[in-house]
Amino acid sequence: MKVKIVNHSKNPLPEYKTFGASGLDLLADNDETIVIKPMERTLVPTGLFLEIPLGFEGQVRARSGLSIKNGITLVNCVGTIDSDYRGELKIPVINLGDEAFEIKRGDRIAQLIIAKYERIDWDSVETIEESHRGTGGFGSTGV
Repeated sequence: MKVKIVNHSKNPLPEYKTFGASGLDLLADNDETIVIKPMERTLVPTGLFLEIPLGFEGQVRARSGLSIKNGITLVNCVGTIDSDYRGELKIPVINLGDEAFEIKRGDRIAQLIIAKYERIDWDSVETIEESHRGTGGFGSTGV
């Protein structure tokens, strides 16, 4: 599948780093170093503009290495890019770590997954079918 992309950044296009990778690395496109202090959040520009086909979405996810090593993650956990959005892709990051963190142009800051989705129509009913699990949630299936 092809996805149209306009790259206004000074970075190469996002790419898969390994054969089995599902996410494309997104690179920061900031002119000056961004310093994020602990518990601060900011939007990191990428310089990328996408035309995602109808029936697909972009999912922006944190990079596990940045999260575990530095406490850098996404403000909204997983960001959604709808197929009709045409603005610049910006990454909402937060520093949950103990030290200030620097982001320079070209740093890998997040990953992008393109995924198919289904649109639904609601079927408003009075009851729904019972299941073995029932209403158990939030740890009800074990520790």
